[in-house]
Amino acid sequence: MLARSSDQAGTRSSSNDHRAMKMTDPQFDRCRFPPSLWRALRGAGLEPPKVLRAAGLPVTFHMDPKNMLTTAQVFAVWKAVETMSSAAAPALPILNAAGEAGHQPAFIAALYALNLRDAIHRIERFKRMGASEMYEFDVYGEVSVMTKAWPFAVETEPAVSVDLSLLFLLEIGRIGTGQRITPASVQYQRAGPAAAELEAHYGCRISYGASQNAISFRNADLAIPFPGHAPEFLAMVTPGLSAAFDELKTGSTISERVMAVMKRTMAGGRPDIAFVARALGTSERSLQRTLTAEGTTFRALLAKAREELSLQLLADPAISVEEVTLMLGFQDATSFYRAFREWQDMSPGEWRTIRYQKAFPV
Repeated sequence: MLARSSDQAGTRSSSNDHRAMKMTDPQFDRCRFPPSLWRALRGAGLEPPKVLRAAGLPVTFHMDPKNMLTTAQVFAVWKAVETMSSAAAPALPILNAAGEAGHQPAFIAALYALNLRDAIHRIERFKRMGASEMYEFDVYGEVSVMTKAWPFAVETEPAVSVDLSLLFLLEIGRIGTGQRITPASVQYQRAGPAAAELEAHYGCRISYGASQNAISFRNADLAIPFPGHAPEFLAMVTPGLSAAFDELKTGSTISERVMAVMKRTMAGGRPDIAFVARALGTSERSLQRTLTAEGTTFRALLAKAREELSLQLLADPAISVEEVTLMLGFQDATSFYRAFREWQDMSPGEWRTIRYQKAFPV
């Protein structure tokens, strides 16, 4: 049961708007350490080979984005970071470096959400698809509380790992809304001491010695709409999504422009014809008539857009299949695998292998 701070008192919301995210234990202890995070460590002055050596892992481990870590190995990496960093709060320079080095696709996908609540839901779904780190999100009165757990952990999660998880969620909220929202509260299990730099960044006091690591947001802040697709996001999106923005500008037919809109909004959920029509400045009926005249349908274009975008994303070996699944708006990896087999008559992994062999023949 979640512990409640003084501003979280009361019973759990039972309104129709209540959408609690429950943890489901993963079947396998496997975690990805995305290339963007290795770049962020380097940007913070922590060379990945040295961090890996201190963690007892091969110094070239970071060079293959397909490599997976156990929970114990992830914790070893973060403990090495804590030992090697000279910063009072090591998570802050890493967070800043991540903004300059480029965020991982899951972070970018969250920025395409409706609001911060929807963004956290997307991150939680991504974690369920391919990580041992699990989130739970519950509504308590006027605030919502996010906690996290590592089902395979046999030791306490390193402080820098906790800090980054909570800070990244706050960063999504601030970038997505364009406002400096602040948490209702932040709770740490560790005893302290208090870090003034962290409290200044959060904009609130941190409660130490709590029963859980948690961050809570006011429901009003969670509901602030994300404007989405702002020009400043372009520098952070993956090449596949960036190409979709170019296609929207250069598409010569309505069908091409429809597919471009679909691609750039796919991460925010399956786009419907009403949304696409509004984005193109036309009506649903007019759009349907035009597509019919061009000999196609909205449904056919959606399938084609998903297929093309999947190939663009899979062409980047740094993006995992789980991340591609999220970026395409599929509910789970199984659905994506089934669709991809219908498109290419092979699995995503087989397609990547063939593409690699063609690019680098023996």
